[in-house]
Amino acid sequence: MLPTFVIGLREGLEAALIVGIIASFLAQQGRRDALKKVWLGVAIAVAICVAVAVGLQIYSSDLPQKQQEQLETVIGAIAVVMVSYMVLWMKRHSRDLRKDLEGAAGRALTEGSASALVLMAFLAVLREGFETSVFLLATFNESDNPAYGGTGAALGIVLAAGIGYGIYRGGVRINLSRFFRITGLVLILVAAGLVATALMTAAEGGWLEQGTRAFDLSWLVRPGTPASSVATGVLGIQPYPDWTMVTGWLLYAIPMAAVVLWPARPRKAPAARPATP
Repeated sequence: MLPTFVIGLREGLEAALIVGIIASFLAQQGRRDALKKVWLGVAIAVAICVAVAVGLQIYSSDLPQKQQEQLETVIGAIAVVMVSYMVLWMKRHSRDLRKDLEGAAGRALTEGSASALVLMAFLAVLREGFETSVFLLATFNESDNPAYGGTGAALGIVLAAGIGYGIYRGGVRINLSRFFRITGLVLILVAAGLVATALMTAAEGGWLEQGTRAFDLSWLVRPGTPASSVATGVLGIQPYPDWTMVTGWLLYAIPMAAVVLWPARPRKAPAARPATP
């Protein structure tokens, strides 16, 4: 439940932050007409993402075993790329996210176009929803209890929506930089597990040769136990990992964790233009 909860919270909060800030800005400007269109766009984006997630799950369940392993490899690789980009982008922009969004919203309204804000909210939910669908599907593929994981994802998304509503109402203030650094580190560990799992399914799907067994972790990863759920679901640890999986896990986790934990440089303010005589 923990990895899917973090995924749902992290991905959901990114979309909720953008939508909440845009909605709050439109409410302050008295643009209730545009605000209704924002909520409609959000609802349509959510419906599209749910349809895509269900379609992917149905499609993968009907494939033969070998093709399922290959599809799981592709989905896992896409999920790793998505979460890596998301973590790095948010590390760079989380500190000034609200100011940047409100600046963009102000420019859009000044130019007389609220449609840009509606589109921005729609695309934010659509993008994060697609990422969540792929990431959760990849995580469910390696989970022993998909229903348990689904509950965690739902709780994370509901909490993210609540925080987004609080931002819209103006009563919630969080340290975005610290929040995304902590959750980013958790997601990196989850993504590192997906790297190891993708290498394992690639071998089972015939795309890679099976590597030499590295460790015997059957004492730790016993199916049905809480320790196994944490080790497999969060860290991607398998009972008998080979050296290819171990190497992939380390090569991804160590550099990415170092980047996330490294103190961010403050963004330079734009140079003031010289006064014209």
